[in-house]
Amino acid sequence: MSESSNEVVISIRDVVKVFPDQAGNPVRVLDGITFDVRAGETLVIMGGSGCGKSTLLNCLIGELRPEEGQILYRTRAMTQPRDLLAMDEAELNQVRLRFGILFQSGALFNSMTVAENVALPLKEHSYVDPSIIDIVVTMKLQQVHMLPHRDKMPSQLSGGQKKRAGLARATALDPEILFYDEPSAGLDPVTSAAIDDLIMDLSKKIQVTSVVVTHEMDSAFRIADRMVMLDKGRVLMVDMRDAFERIRRTPPDQLAGDEERLIHQFLNGNTKGPLTDSETFQLYERQIIAGTR
Repeated sequence: MSESSNEVVISIRDVVKVFPDQAGNPVRVLDGITFDVRAGETLVIMGGSGCGKSTLLNCLIGELRPEEGQILYRTRAMTQPRDLLAMDEAELNQVRLRFGILFQSGALFNSMTVAENVALPLKEHSYVDPSIIDIVVTMKLQQVHMLPHRDKMPSQLSGGQKKRAGLARATALDPEILFYDEPSAGLDPVTSAAIDDLIMDLSKKIQVTSVVVTHEMDSAFRIADRMVMLDKGRVLMVDMRDAFERIRRTPPDQLAGDEERLIHQFLNGNTKGPLTDSETFQLYERQIIAGTR
């Protein structure tokens, strides 16, 4: 696991994102989100379905624009933090060059080989000689143990291999920050653990900051330095992994308040507890079914 510092590379402050429900009424899917991401750490963002974690990820990469708040970035090229929401499209695209994103499906282009997929960011966003591009592609595929599959098409790959190839492409431009959207989704436990090992290995080897959105608890506790727990669009807790481990292992009647008991319920996958027993739970379920969460 990589060692994180106290240097903040992303500062999320009071972020609010609103979507209309079926009746056209505004619903706060993100309701005042505030936390920091530190350089070199692996930060896991977790929570139940509809809690807002995917919406938050899309705000962090500039795909969605919050109605309120700030998302402050400080990459190595910046002399001071800059608000993502104050950037025009050209400025935003420059910052995005410092990101790598592993999408849930891998998001490979089906008409390209694995090697061509990995080479694409280099061809589009760098001035590297074609002979050097091939060397870089080879290195990136070696890092994720996919070099023997470089000439295969995505349709010839397993789910885990697609994730590995997607990860090679995400690191092609040597990003400072890697975003992962449900990296273990749809994978068997052994393959999921192998992807987790890759995340930790890359964090150490290329000294990248990793932000991982997941609801897979085994994966979360394996890779995280720190964790953020979301519920109904708000931050319940931000702390080191050990603090969440303490809550996970403590009997509910020994925890301090409903929020810790809710976190305990989620971390352990229990069907009974404040997460499902609250007065607003039926409304919350309806919002999820309606697609407003």
